[in-house]
Amino acid sequence: MKLQIKHRTTYRYLRPVGLLAHRLILSPRTDQQLRTLSFSIDCSANGSIDWSKDVFGNTVATVTFSERTCELTISSAAVVEQTADPWPVFNIDISAHAYPFTYSTEDETDLGAFAAATSPGSRVADWARAFAGSRPTDTLSLLKDINTGILTDVSYRIRDEEGTQSPQQTLEQASGSCRDVAALFIEAVRCLGFGARAVSGYIYDPRASVDDGGSTHAWAEVYLPGAGWIAFDPTHRRVGEACLIPVAFARNNGQIMPVTGGYTGMPDDFLDLDVSVKVVETRE
Repeated sequence: MKLQIKHRTTYRYLRPVGLLAHRLILSPRTDQQLRTLSFSIDCSANGSIDWSKDVFGNTVATVTFSERTCELTISSAAVVEQTADPWPVFNIDISAHAYPFTYSTEDETDLGAFAAATSPGSRVADWARAFAGSRPTDTLSLLKDINTGILTDVSYRIRDEEGTQSPQQTLEQASGSCRDVAALFIEAVRCLGFGARAVSGYIYDPRASVDDGGSTHAWAEVYLPGAGWIAFDPTHRRVGEACLIPVAFARNNGQIMPVTGGYTGMPDDFLDLDVSVKVVETRE
């Protein structure tokens, strides 16, 4: 299916302010299941855009502004073709069918920080180990159990505050946004020895109403030999990339925020921030 994505971020200020460079990670990331047909960025204030790749290979647009303004709107538009199977079959190498297993020396080296838990002896680690049960156990079933089990202990809530809660905070508060839930999943599977990474992008819900056409979203991917990186979306208890449009991946969510930037002025010059996202099926 073809999907059209429109993403608009608007900052409003009390008086004209100087805009610092803004870092935009908004371009869909093409892979074997997603093809970007068109993409554009537009800014309401005059400026220049420099394109680059970060250390993870994500496309980054850095906008340098040349004028002061009371309002900044950053708009992006994309059309993508999504071909992911809603019921994928993963060709996991026989060496990784049962957990625990050992990554090859090369994979272990290359995964590096993606496999490094930040709290291996914490409550998160104990919580994760409870899913393992008897050993050995089926690897994919274990990951699916964690993916579906998080919302048994944690309630999803929309959280407007910036940043991501620590996995321990999410467990203790028993609630979190999609990025908090994804971060908990990532830390949990890393505590079990898996390589995992954070993914940001968009989600398309064909059942959504016209007034609720889509949203930014955060999920996770786990590396399994043979199958490669597999998408796990604990917020919706789904596996695979169907209806997901990845934009960037990194070690943690804080590295791949869609829009980051600042301004020169007084703290009370900032009035408000408005974000609008629409993801719809298109015939273009």
